[in-house]
Amino acid sequence: MLHSRAEGDDEQFYSIALQVAASEARQGRRSSAEALRSAVEIARKSRRETPVAIPFAKPRGELEGLIEHREPRYTLKDVVLDQTLRARLDELVREQQKRSWLREHGKTPNRRALFVGPPGSGKTMTAEALAGQLLLPLFVIRLEGLITRFMGETAAKLRLVFDETVKRRGVYLFDEFDAVGGRRNATNDVAEMRRVLNSFLQYMEEENSTDSLIIGATNHPDLLDNALLRRFDLVAPFDMPSQAQVRQIILSALRPFKAPRLAWKTLFKAAEGLSQAEIARATEDAVKSAILSETNVVTSDQLVRRLGERRAMQEAFSNPKPR
Repeated sequence: MLHSRAEGDDEQFYSIALQVAASEARQGRRSSAEALRSAVEIARKSRRETPVAIPFAKPRGELEGLIEHREPRYTLKDVVLDQTLRARLDELVREQQKRSWLREHGKTPNRRALFVGPPGSGKTMTAEALAGQLLLPLFVIRLEGLITRFMGETAAKLRLVFDETVKRRGVYLFDEFDAVGGRRNATNDVAEMRRVLNSFLQYMEEENSTDSLIIGATNHPDLLDNALLRRFDLVAPFDMPSQAQVRQIILSALRPFKAPRLAWKTLFKAAEGLSQAEIARATEDAVKSAILSETNVVTSDQLVRRLGERRAMQEAFSNPKPR
């Protein structure tokens, strides 16, 4: 506990303090348990209200090439989701925020989620928003550094990653998860990847005192092994933004600027195939342009142009020109 405090790892410090509170409650000393819990809540609240950003330590050593640390830019209020999915994510957040209460009753919070949906449907943005909502760092597992052709090396690196989830509480995102969790009987599979998947299944089942969130994101759920799907506490389907959601994203990103009668049919067509983040950034680009032009109105034409720029960027990345 003192070691985590000395290193400035506040979340680990709070986690251990809450474990002590849970132990006190189990032994009947509920007043001291409640006092400890209240102290942690007050400390976390003051941390949330401070205007100074608290930096999280970045992965070092062997982990440096395996895990990319990202500061969350969003919370769940910034992501447009359908009501059912939002309710399930709110419940996940609630369990994480009240995890000490659950542990006092011998229960553990849900912490393993699989996000399923086409590219651009908001999976990565939502993982980032969960980290922001929980005031935790986001760690993205870099699969190009994780998967190698040498026997046993990938499983060993995977072990390092899961050891880190125990040492440092955070949200750990395995993007393009099907590269790790593919079917063990796939025709293009090799014995090494079967061993990797078996290792992953084993690590997923291990106890985790920090309750770090493990999130897998995939565009191809049909490629995943059924045994793996059963290990997740939550499987969340994502879709591309509907017209109603596109409207909501644009209006939210426009605030506090005025929007005249926008040509929504034209905007819906311009936004087709773009992700939530791309639509929001296009709108923000239009807002910044309006600020620099010393006007407080954004027009449909400006938005269409910015959405077109985002589409061009998307196509440039998906269809690179041969050298």
